[in-house]
Amino acid sequence: MADAPDKNCVVRAAPGRSIVGRVTRLFSPFRSVPRGLMLVLVAGCSAAAQTAPDPAARDPNASTVIAEIALERGDCRTAAETYAAAAKRGDVNVARRASEVALACEHLPAAWEATRRWRALAPQDRDAAAVYATVALKLYRIPEARSAIPTVIRPDDDADSAEPGGKTDRKPPARQSGAAGSEAAAQGESAQGSGAPAGDSAVKDSDAKLAQLVALLLQEADATAVLGAVSGAIDTDSASPTALNLLAELALGAYDVKRAEEYANLALKRDPNSFEAKDVLARAYVVRGDANAAIATARELMRMDPERGAFALAEVLASLDRVEEARRELERIRAEGSRTAEVDRRLALLAYSSGDFDEAQRRFTELATSNQGSEAALLYLAQIAERDGDTETALAGYRRLVNSSVAVAARSRAAALLLEKKERGEALTLLDDYVSEHPEQNFEMTVTKAHLLADHGESDTGIALLTAALENHPDHPSLQYDRAVLLERAGRVRESVAALEQLLEEREDDPTILNALGYTMADHNIELSRAESLIRKSLKAMPDNPAVLDSLGWVRFRRGDYKQAVEHLARAYALARDPEIAAHWGEALWASGQKQEARKVWAAALARDPDSKPLKETLERLIPASTEPS
Repeated sequence: MADAPDKNCVVRAAPGRSIVGRVTRLFSPFRSVPRGLMLVLVAGCSAAAQTAPDPAARDPNASTVIAEIALERGDCRTAAETYAAAAKRGDVNVARRASEVALACEHLPAAWEATRRWRALAPQDRDAAAVYATVALKLYRIPEARSAIPTVIRPDDDADSAEPGGKTDRKPPARQSGAAGSEAAAQGESAQGSGAPAGDSAVKDSDAKLAQLVALLLQEADATAVLGAVSGAIDTDSASPTALNLLAELALGAYDVKRAEEYANLALKRDPNSFEAKDVLARAYVVRGDANAAIATARELMRMDPERGAFALAEVLASLDRVEEARRELERIRAEGSRTAEVDRRLALLAYSSGDFDEAQRRFTELATSNQGSEAALLYLAQIAERDGDTETALAGYRRLVNSSVAVAARSRAAALLLEKKERGEALTLLDDYVSEHPEQNFEMTVTKAHLLADHGESDTGIALLTAALENHPDHPSLQYDRAVLLERAGRVRESVAALEQLLEEREDDPTILNALGYTMADHNIELSRAESLIRKSLKAMPDNPAVLDSLGWVRFRRGDYKQAVEHLARAYALARDPEIAAHWGEALWASGQKQEARKVWAAALARDPDSKPLKETLERLIPASTEPS
């Protein structure tokens, strides 16, 4: 069936794109990842599944042969589990290969077994440490991820004696007895690489590796998790301004403005001319709502570095929703005769984000015809046509982009329109054809397909897709989470809550799961006291996250505290300007008797997002005679 996932293999990594492959390119430029493994994974995804052998009864060499055969047949799960079993008894090369296979197959339990073994066998190996940290974060094992970071960011001079197999001239860390021994040995040196050679070159080398590692980890985990791991592995008392600025950026991405400011100010103490630290502060002031400080800092950035700071003021003004002032600042830059193409692109995006779709259409049309970012411009033009209800024009635009750099977004939007037109076969073929050409996208596309089907009245089919995917990727947190979301949307609330409860047991302090469970309970009036407790715990980890602030406002609304609800929801909307938050904020205002204010909130939100379902549903429920506030 077109809507059923390949039950044998939903492979994420393309040749050369596995996590291990990315790690190798980042940290070991003279090594190469065996491409044959990934080619086999990609080529074998349409093969029939085979019954898994009993890996525990075989020696490592025999198990690897069986695993390779499973890969050739497209049976990713058997391959990952067989290799993980082989790694328990095999050498460092088997453990490394097992890690590659498990990660490529998105089999996280097998990946965790394999990477733990690899790390234990090669405690000084940078690749092993980076992959170990990556898998740990995917499983929300923050302390374990943190323990591996010093090994990854150790300067090269400190690792000269380390061999690819993990051998080293230095005495390895002392092993503890018992089960904790191998992981203790894997932890390596203390933060910032104790014993690293002194001097600027060593610091720069460590900083560069830290930046590379953070970029890698952010591809696999959210900023909150990455910050939790990295911040605990860096000694801020001795960290360089570069490292501190990286922590500040992570904190800002993790919705923790106070920590972002602390890191940035500490960086400025060590380097008063740090452009990066000032840039973080400007954006932090925006989130804090201090417009004067944000604008003043943006102007300072422009003076400090006219090249890098050229758009600082325009960006701050746009973030403050001072759209007309931002537009004038961009026009001023344009009048200077430089950066014309960049200014035009920013003006188009500003018009689009502020809901001025006529102006956005004009500007994106000019960009498309002048070949200035034509693919992105065409995508926006198709989206504008979709907003205007011109389905055929939108589809034509999306179809022009099915093989472009924005192919995933274009195909997904086109599929959604085709599903609305009841052209289900063509919609799913559009997605399946892309996976045939890009098998590394199969994992993500399965999730996309499930949500699209649920959005168009096929919730049970979407849930079935994710349930089947979990057979191949057991206990995968992102699949479990998305399945819980679809269960709730299908009206199966108790099942959704149970699924989130189970996920929370496995990821006890994950603020995303805490918020999702708390909000689901609040939205359905289930144990409101506990729901609020979960949300507040999430907010401690992400104090400036608009989604969590929205949840807190909504649970206060459900509990009848309209005053606090309005305060939290107003703050949430100021940070995100999301239509669902606007729907909640307006309803809290309406319930508190501020009906005129509610109408203003809804009208402004509708101008930005005229097709928002949450907004329309709220208006139809509260103002039945009209779908728009008067």
